[in-house]
Amino acid sequence: ACLHFLYDLRPALLTALLSPVNESLWEHLKILYWPCLIAGALLARGRREELAPRMAALLLSCAAMLAVGWAYHVLLRGESLFFDIALYVVLAAVCFFLPCFGNTPLGSGRFFPLALLTALLGAALIVFTFFPPDNILFFDLSGVWSWVTLPC
Repeated sequence: ACLHFLYDLRPALLTALLSPVNESLWEHLKILYWPCLIAGALLARGRREELAPRMAALLLSCAAMLAVGWAYHVLLRGESLFFDIALYVVLAAVCFFLPCFGNTPLGSGRFFPLALLTALLGAALIVFTFFPPDNILFFDLSGVWSWVTLPC
């Protein structure tokens, strides 16, 4: 979670690749993707049978972060910091603990497709840091809804 503030403390090319450079939904994938990728690789120690479920859990967690974040921030116009932190903690736990639940079919026999998707997501995180598409997932959402007033 400390990766969130890394770019603010040390703005540089390397820190931009590892931590969010703005408050967009996409940029916040970095604080989930990089730690889970590195820890998953270390925990699996190169064993494909353990690495594949970890990559599947990582991809699932990142997809959930985008989907739930989009629903909460865009559809519901929520701005709760508590919600964002809770979502991160839950999805990080999913990423780390889901592969540990015994004989799950998660990722079994699918090493190469999962490795390719995981690498593509990492490449997209890098490319879209510098060339973000014109899409709501890439917009800086800090204070976007502050102008909205609800009739009471």
